[in-house]
Amino acid sequence: MEHPASAETDSEAGPPGLREQLDGLDRAVFRAIAATPTPSLDRAFGALSQAADHSVLWVATAALLAACGPSGRRAAADGLVAVAATSAVINLALKPLGGRRRPDPARDRVPAARQVEMPDSTSFPSGHSGSAFAFASAVANSWPPVAGPIQTLATLVAYSRVHTGVHYPGDVIVGSTVGSIVGPLSSYALRRWRRSRS
Repeated sequence: MEHPASAETDSEAGPPGLREQLDGLDRAVFRAIAATPTPSLDRAFGALSQAADHSVLWVATAALLAACGPSGRRAAADGLVAVAATSAVINLALKPLGGRRRPDPARDRVPAARQVEMPDSTSFPSGHSGSAFAFASAVANSWPPVAGPIQTLATLVAYSRVHTGVHYPGDVIVGSTVGSIVGPLSSYALRRWRRSRS
């Protein structure tokens, strides 16, 4: 039988706040993904996640775009400037404020075949996701015909950060949102700069 004092204490504590509820949902989704067997996809997502380290994937993609002529060169430049701007916003401003610890792959039972090297930085928001969506949104803004494939690649990179156990879904969602905002803004600024020089 529950002691009256204990019941009163629980009642006074009340339900968890919105932040606690969102954090609980975030961790529950992370654990559900970790618990879902996907052996045919694990290596592919791990390789994709690592390819995006230090924005190597986006530099390579920019090189391919630049080889497609003037439109591709403009899109490549817009994408790389967007990545630089977003990286600065996330790494210099948002991550220090967030201060969220990375997931613990062992505790949450992330399969070993999925795991990649755990970054030293804090978890919130995801820099990889921010860079991915910054590049994709800036390129789409500059050269719409290639938007579909680039945005699909950005989405896969962002998801790979959860799949490999280095980010919670909320980290990825916020990082992607930041990139989607900063990307077009930097592209617009670069377009105005080009016009001022012409």
